[in-house]
Amino acid sequence: MLHPKVKQLMKSIVQKNPGEVEFHQAVQEVAERVVPFIEKNPKYAEAKILERIAEPERVIMFRVPWVDDKGGIQVNRGFRVEMNSAIGPYKGGIRFHPTVYLGLLKFLAFEQVFKNSLTTLPMGGGKGGSDFDPKGKSDNEVMRFCQNFMSELFRHIGPDTDIPAGDIGVGGREIGYLFGQYKKLRNEFTGVLTGKGLGWGGSLIRPEATGYGCVYFVQEMLKVKGDSLKGKVCTVSGSGNVAQYTVEKLLRLGAKPVTLSDSNGYIYDETGVDEKKLDFVFELKNVKRGRIKEYAEKFDCKYFEGKRPWEVKCDVAFPSATQNEINEAEAKILVKNGCIAVGEGANMPTTPEGIRVFQEAKICYGPGKAANAGGVAVSGFEMSQNSLRLSWTREEVDKRLQDIMLAIHEQCLQYGKEGDYVDYVTGANIGGFVKVADAMLAQGVV
Repeated sequence: MLHPKVKQLMKSIVQKNPGEVEFHQAVQEVAERVVPFIEKNPKYAEAKILERIAEPERVIMFRVPWVDDKGGIQVNRGFRVEMNSAIGPYKGGIRFHPTVYLGLLKFLAFEQVFKNSLTTLPMGGGKGGSDFDPKGKSDNEVMRFCQNFMSELFRHIGPDTDIPAGDIGVGGREIGYLFGQYKKLRNEFTGVLTGKGLGWGGSLIRPEATGYGCVYFVQEMLKVKGDSLKGKVCTVSGSGNVAQYTVEKLLRLGAKPVTLSDSNGYIYDETGVDEKKLDFVFELKNVKRGRIKEYAEKFDCKYFEGKRPWEVKCDVAFPSATQNEINEAEAKILVKNGCIAVGEGANMPTTPEGIRVFQEAKICYGPGKAANAGGVAVSGFEMSQNSLRLSWTREEVDKRLQDIMLAIHEQCLQYGKEGDYVDYVTGANIGGFVKVADAMLAQGVV
């Protein structure tokens, strides 16, 4: 049963943002946890803080015309949602994928506000992207698209205003093209994008950060229970950046990852994805841009077409692909099969019904805004290194990442501990809300 004030808020959100279902879901998930806290702290209600956080400070939408290799003109749509800058400049990724539309980016930007707040770093929340699909495009086509995309975006971003990063469909190649065009247009070399190459302003551990951070967070959740990841069988979805480095860190902590997936299906390697097999995945996905089915053919393991890996028996699950990839039925299967913890490497990968299943079963459930905040945390480190004109060592960055994930976990404990159980969803939402809300109060109605 929805709280009357949550109902009232959601009615307004749906009316103002018709058809933006992911955004509605994200706002409701936060409101359900934060509204009872706001009732105990009426200063936030009087200033309509939650209503203001749910309204972007600025939305930029623009066309991106570009020429393909055959000389044909293509037209895509570009976006940047600058959601909240109460605690720092807007910070959040750029996504290139056919599913990108305004409602999806508003959901991601809204989540980013709370995630960035939890990191303890001075970063606001934003998100951007385009419905352009880099798959099947030549390097020259991707370059031309990125240059035209940045030719509009450059006037709205900057190192003290809005610092985009990569996301789905935007890796090192795309960041390079985007940065090159920004530098040419502005005639300045600044830390305006994160995820840059190591030789021109990037940070060590940045590619690994989301996956590593998620594993560190799950390790902390298990530590509260007197347990660890050592010897645990883990299912991982996705096979991109987050999934790859989740598997790498799991191997180093003595766990046994057994699945990887892409949009076509998943592989189940009962013997475990070891370092040699992971090297194959790096090559397959990052260089050849192939399909995960090729892993099954190479290593003679099972491949399940059109399915997700949550039917595989595991101790810990790492959804690391995309939003709403674990539904209620799949959550029940995970619990029935003995899953004791879930760490979300992707943004909002579990449906509200699935979250309820995990929480009713009292398993350790780390929501994305807490568990996958390591990526944006190291983006924040990259910003700091760019400002200082310094490069930190791999060990220093990794240690800072671990410290951040520990700090995020501590905030979740502070606001989410209920007797013997820690409600990490409530903890993360209230922890992220308080810092932003207090800054908004201090800055007045702007």
